[in-house]
Amino acid sequence: MEDTTVAVIGLGLIGSIWAGHYTSEGILAASWNRSSKPELKLKQTGLTDCTKAARFLHICLYDADSVRSVLTQIVPHLDAGHVVIQSSTIDSESATEFAQMVQNTGARYLEAPFTGSKPAAEQGKTVFYLGGEEGVVATAEPVLKKISKKRFHIGAPAQAAAIKLAMNLQIAGISQALCEAITLSRQAGIDDDCFFEVMKANVSWSALAELKEPKLREADYSPQFSIKNLHKDMRLAKKTAGRELPQLERVIECLAASEAAGHGEEDFISLIRMLENK
Repeated sequence: MEDTTVAVIGLGLIGSIWAGHYTSEGILAASWNRSSKPELKLKQTGLTDCTKAARFLHICLYDADSVRSVLTQIVPHLDAGHVVIQSSTIDSESATEFAQMVQNTGARYLEAPFTGSKPAAEQGKTVFYLGGEEGVVATAEPVLKKISKKRFHIGAPAQAAAIKLAMNLQIAGISQALCEAITLSRQAGIDDDCFFEVMKANVSWSALAELKEPKLREADYSPQFSIKNLHKDMRLAKKTAGRELPQLERVIECLAASEAAGHGEEDFISLIRMLENK
């Protein structure tokens, strides 16, 4: 295998974008998805073929169970030449388990959860949180820098998984607060132009608010990152924390209610819909 050949395993919203970038760079050797996606016009193969075609196996799936299923199938075909880059959002315990599964074959493992939704992925502005030995981080650097703007080496795989969940907890909490704040403002008869102008002069203004301002103004709930996925991540955060965190408990309740109301596939800023219905 060539040193920089990549196979993307999981062609969802983000994985398909990364596969496109790898294709543009001339290094995508194969890709796999649970169901075929011919509309993507990518080199789609079986899982075993991915291990034969590529040195780097970049996994981007929904949850730990999905990752475990894939690893169980590819582990018999891994050797010292392979590097598994695992970018699905999972809990710390599973990250440690998966690292051991891969390393037992002689292959190397890098936990690589990320931040940045669809627009960031499209623009190559993904940020990775890396968990693994210095050597594997250095080995994966030439690949990951092609699809991201920054990479943080956090520590062990479990630590990389934990910081991703910590970051998403903040996103969930801030999003709920933003939705409640603009709802309060609208109920007081204040228009959105005034609300956002004032907010931009306030310490609470953030990159998240900037990203979601047009979606809130236009009631655009097309997914950049879905309610369902953020809800899943918050349940993982609770599992990883192993203790009660009041804000985390509250955002789980809000996300669960939104998903139960049928908004699971919508962008997480559709949290506001639960406030509008009250």
